[in-house]
Amino acid sequence: QVQLVESGGGLVQPGGSLRLSCAASGRTFGSYHMGWFRQAPGKDQEFVAVINRSGSSTYYADSVKGRFTISRDNAKNTVYLQMSSLKPEDTAVYYCAAGGRTYSIRTYDYDYWGQGTQVTVSS
Repeated sequence: QVQLVESGGGLVQPGGSLRLSCAASGRTFGSYHMGWFRQAPGKDQEFVAVINRSGSSTYYADSVKGRFTISRDNAKNTVYLQMSSLKPEDTAVYYCAAGGRTYSIRTYDYDYWGQGTQVTVSS
């Protein structure tokens, strides 16, 4: 069992930056691929970024590529999402997720989810 707690969301102006954190409980954090997803009001949940167990491989949605960076610190049981050049369309609830089977962009490949943190990009 893994519990995930996101933090770092908030209100930011267009062009600004935020860093989201996701802290995991348990001693098996390093055995999970970690993903970030988001859901805007009235829209389906969408993939944002994924990082593999060791942190050696990452993959991004086209909409955030070049602006967002996912990273992890297995010693601290934490995954991060550094977001820069934020746009109003990045406004959403951001969720981190842990998946043990496959390095994936699909929600159904993830076993554990955090409660989400709100990111609002507005002037």
